[in-house]
Amino acid sequence: MESENISGATVSAEPSKIINLRGVNICHDEGTILTNVSFSMADGEFAYLIGKSGAGKTSLMRSLYANQPIEGGEAHVCGFDLHTIKRRHIPALRRKIGIVFQNFRLLDDRNVYDNLYFVLRATGWKNKGDIDRQIMSTLESVGIADKAHCATYQLSEGEQQRVGIARAIINSPSLILADEPTGNLDPITSGEIMTLLTDINKNQKVTMLISTHDFMMIDKFPARVLCCENGTLVDTE
Repeated sequence: MESENISGATVSAEPSKIINLRGVNICHDEGTILTNVSFSMADGEFAYLIGKSGAGKTSLMRSLYANQPIEGGEAHVCGFDLHTIKRRHIPALRRKIGIVFQNFRLLDDRNVYDNLYFVLRATGWKNKGDIDRQIMSTLESVGIADKAHCATYQLSEGEQQRVGIARAIINSPSLILADEPTGNLDPITSGEIMTLLTDINKNQKVTMLISTHDFMMIDKFPARVLCCENGTLVDTE
């Protein structure tokens, strides 16, 4: 069942299901890339998304935050119906989702603090004291509070990814999507970043879907694995 919230957005009646896709097709500019996709993730669950390059991992993730179309079936993310969501409600969906990118995507003309300040102001935070406390608390949680006023280009790649993770969690999202978060990192740093992500999943009870080619990390941090292959999604469980 579905209902409308006070903003008029159509929401799912299954709040414990952060992701719930049933029989959907995932599309991109060149057509359909995944067909008959069905999977769900509960509140606080952790899973990996694997598959060859071009198999549809990134397209699937982008569809979850309404950046690529989904056709057919049922599709709910963070309580929003992706089939009926109106354009004006997409920002509300995205405020419930934190995204971690392989290449960090930080604002190079701003320091670490100002990267997070930009996010908070863009999502409606106004009180400077509250903003400062939220930024410093978040940086402390990812282990780089001492880098708050450093330019992003002065940081190591591992530190830059910690800033990316801080940006993803600063608004306490229900879902984190991490697209190859260790793809640009050496094995030791990759392990540190995966430890951080798994700790966030456990301590903050946030649902986390991680796209990766790093099978060593899957062996080290075992969890449910979803695989894009043969034009669809296979749940290995």
